[in-house]
Amino acid sequence: MTATENAPAERVTHALVRDVVLPGGAGTLALVTLDNGFDHTKPNTLGPQGMAELTAALEGLRERAAAGELAAVAVTGKPYFLAAGADLKGAQAISSREDALELGRAGHRAYSILGDLREQHGVPTFAFVNGLALGGGLEVALNCDYRTVASDAPGLGLPEVSIGLVPGWGGAYLVPRLVGIEKAIDVIFTRPAAQKPFKPAEALEIGLVDAQFDAADFLEQSILWATKVLRGEVEVARRELDPQPVWDAVTSGVRQHLKATIGDSRPAPYRALDLVTGARDATRAEAFAAEDEALADLIMSNEMRASVYAFNLVSGGKKPHGAPDPKLARPVTRVGIVGAGLMAAQIAFLFAQRLQVPVVMRDLDQERVDKGLEFVRGTAEKLVKRGKLAEGAAKRIVASVSGTTDIQEFASCDFVIEAVTEVMGLKKKVFAELEGIISPEAVLATNTSALSVTEMSADLAHPERVVGIHFFNPVAQMPLVEVIHAEKTSDEALATAFGITKKLRKTAVLAGDRPGFVVNRLLILVMGKVLEAIENGTPVEVADRALAPLGFPMPTFELTDLVGPAVADHVLTSLREDLGDRIPTSPGLKKIVAEGTRIVLDAPAKGLPKPVDPAVQASFGEALEPGTTGRNGTPVLDGPGVLDAVLAATATEIGLMLDEHVVAGPQQIDLCMILGAGWGFHTGGITPYLDRTGYSEKVLGRRFLPDGVANVPA
Repeated sequence: MTATENAPAERVTHALVRDVVLPGGAGTLALVTLDNGFDHTKPNTLGPQGMAELTAALEGLRERAAAGELAAVAVTGKPYFLAAGADLKGAQAISSREDALELGRAGHRAYSILGDLREQHGVPTFAFVNGLALGGGLEVALNCDYRTVASDAPGLGLPEVSIGLVPGWGGAYLVPRLVGIEKAIDVIFTRPAAQKPFKPAEALEIGLVDAQFDAADFLEQSILWATKVLRGEVEVARRELDPQPVWDAVTSGVRQHLKATIGDSRPAPYRALDLVTGARDATRAEAFAAEDEALADLIMSNEMRASVYAFNLVSGGKKPHGAPDPKLARPVTRVGIVGAGLMAAQIAFLFAQRLQVPVVMRDLDQERVDKGLEFVRGTAEKLVKRGKLAEGAAKRIVASVSGTTDIQEFASCDFVIEAVTEVMGLKKKVFAELEGIISPEAVLATNTSALSVTEMSADLAHPERVVGIHFFNPVAQMPLVEVIHAEKTSDEALATAFGITKKLRKTAVLAGDRPGFVVNRLLILVMGKVLEAIENGTPVEVADRALAPLGFPMPTFELTDLVGPAVADHVLTSLREDLGDRIPTSPGLKKIVAEGTRIVLDAPAKGLPKPVDPAVQASFGEALEPGTTGRNGTPVLDGPGVLDAVLAATATEIGLMLDEHVVAGPQQIDLCMILGAGWGFHTGGITPYLDRTGYSEKVLGRRFLPDGVANVPA
């Protein structure tokens, strides 16, 4: 592959070869170890130089196999890693389709040697998966004849579709033939979408690997197992190809599901499905050539560049931008939570589980307290039944969470977070009461989703100890926490907030104290612009589908249903009061709240979007024909018109947010929308999409990101 001037230097993964004399006179096994020479913080990745070195090493072994010197060849990795996949930074720097095509071909040249040795020279190949094996790393193993895995390997998977690519080094062809078409869909589509690689036991169960051994003596056991395979003492059965009708039915069903969920928002899933569909009857050479072509097209797509940008943002989010020195953080030995409602109880469970400190919830009456405690108990029991939590850990969590109606119980807490109703007066009252009870060193936090933390703490004697820590619902699943720097928040309070979120295994983004912070400011604006179009006459079903080209996780009304119409209306009204009339009003939404109107129907099938209930139209008035004059005197928008209004408003708002220094840059906004709103990697968050569709320049006269950062450069 030809490197561009801007291509980052490759961290070369070397292919180190040594001979292992097999026991009992079984011959010599050539063991190839992939190792980039760095510690566990820098995983093996496969770039052009590393792939060339691997090819050269395997070509040498092929010559030795032809000469009868070898009984077997095996591939393993440095401690903790086989390989984390292709070098994405290098792939993102590719500037021509020819170079992109060569990337795929180079991988196939190397891996095909592993696949050919037994057939051509009678020398079987083994993969000893000692650690993380993702993408091209797992495909190294898939191209071998046999695979073992260490019991502590953190994950095996093919995440390519989630980052705008396809399993392009054999995965799309080999996986369905190895595990069957139905399980292959899970490997190539379902797990990547959920960002959930396979655990070793799961990989063994579906046939992705052939044997599992303890980590302590994994290599030794794998070599012994390989010896038994060579001697015929262990036989590994391979399944027959699924019948054509089964293959066709499964792939057809996946295609229909993709159309219903992501529409035409991104090409990678469809290209991967085309490869899987054709894998049954294609020869290996034909399938690998098709993978090369698909990979080349996708590497030169904006969606892939945005996906890699998003992937790097999420990976880098573990080191929050703007966080103060961690040494300034106050020790947290007991946590207080004001409130015992659903949000408060979720936070209590998470704190007890991850911080492993006593947690006390306080509410106004015992009934509310009991409900909060019951939620903690019930959650622990559910997780135990699902096998996601050990019984001992569950008992510890439940025992560490207590409830009270006495605010004096917070006196011994060194961190107190309020999670009461989003009413400024109530929150200020809570803080005033707490200040007279907690110690001078204790940190006060608020889980407010939109209110001013500065105003909330303005009347306190020590406003510097107040910080915003905005969790998203559901707390356990949502990875983002917005850490809010109020006007007088101290570095100590900020450092404590960042330290806590790290222990909670959340990604923290520092945001300034502006209305709605990041996620709610943009989400509510998007929701508001859709509702504004409906108020003017756009049919609800047209408006609900208008954002489908973006490939968001759910349509507007399903999102509104998830948030809760009352909460959506409250935040919409609150933001309008703070930000002015660019945040729309919606009498129809208020009517929905007042009348308790159902707004979405049940999903037609599991995993499909919930459509808007057509009966909701009555809350907004009669639907009008797009293009005619609407109720506010402007034309009624069709679907593309609604999308245009949303994108123009979003570009305007992000420009204002950056001018207000809500965050350090557009990257933080994108990270927030990916982790806090579930926007797909293919969008890059939001700013790459606005850049490549021209909205940022049309509205603001400038791009948010430099050309080429998250798109194919012009």
